[in-house]
Amino acid sequence: MNEIMYDQSSVMIAVLLFAALIVATEVTFHLGRRSIKKTTEAKKSQISAIQGSILGVLALLLGFTFSLSLQRYDSRSEAVVSEANAIGTAALRADLLPPAYRSDAKQKLQDYLDLRIQAGAISLEHQDERKAVVVQSNRLLDEIWRLAAEAASVDANPVTTGLFIQAVNDVIDSYGSRDAELNRHVPETALFLLLITLVMTASLVGYGSGVSGHRASLATHVLYFLIVLMVFLIIDLDRPRRGLIEVSQQSMVDLQVSLRQSIPR
Repeated sequence: MNEIMYDQSSVMIAVLLFAALIVATEVTFHLGRRSIKKTTEAKKSQISAIQGSILGVLALLLGFTFSLSLQRYDSRSEAVVSEANAIGTAALRADLLPPAYRSDAKQKLQDYLDLRIQAGAISLEHQDERKAVVVQSNRLLDEIWRLAAEAASVDANPVTTGLFIQAVNDVIDSYGSRDAELNRHVPETALFLLLITLVMTASLVGYGSGVSGHRASLATHVLYFLIVLMVFLIIDLDRPRRGLIEVSQQSMVDLQVSLRQSIPR
C-alpha cells in the first residue's frame, strides 16, 4: 500500500488521536484564558455557535466515513460467500465430466479451496507469504482450466462439460472479485479530513472553555473517548486482514469440510 495511514496500527492511531485531542484542548484553553478579559458576551455567543456548527460537520464526517467502511466490509463478506458458492458449484458439476476427469477435477478444486482459505488468513502485511499462496492458486486455476479444456475435447456436450466450464469461469471471476475487494477502502483523504476536523473541534472546545473561565469537564473527555472509539471502529472495519474485526470465512470452511467428506484422501 502506498497510503500512509493504512499501514499504521489502528490502536496506535486511536491512542495518538486521543492524546492530540487532549493536548489541543489544553493549549487552546490557556489561549482562551489569556484573552478572557477582552472577550465580550457577543463573542462568547459567536464561539458557541461555531462550536455547534463544527460539531455538526464532525457528525456528518463520522457518519460518512463509517458508512463507507461498513459498505466495504459488507462487500468483502459477500465476495467470500460468492467465491464459496462458485467453488461448490464447480465441484458439483465435476460429476458431469467424463469419468476419467471427475476425480482429478474435484481434487484440484479441493486443493484450490484450501489455498484460498489459507490466503484469507494471511495478513496483508505479510506480502511475501501472500504472494507465494497467490502464485500457487493461479497455478491450480490454470491446471483446472486445462483439465476442463481436455474434457471438452473428449466430450463437447454443452449440458455436461459445458456446465463445468461455465462453473470454472465463475470460480476465476470470483477469485478476481474477492481480491479486488481487498484493495477497496475508505480514501485516505476522507480519513485525514475527519482527523483534522476532530482536532479543530477539540481546539474550539478548549478555547471556548478558556474564555468562559471553566476547564473542559469530564464529560468532554468522555465524548472524546467515544469519538476516538468510533474512529477506531471505522479504521478497523476498513482493514480486512488486520485488526479486531475480520471478514468471516465460515462459508469457505464449511465448503472445505463438505468437499473433504466427499473426496476422502
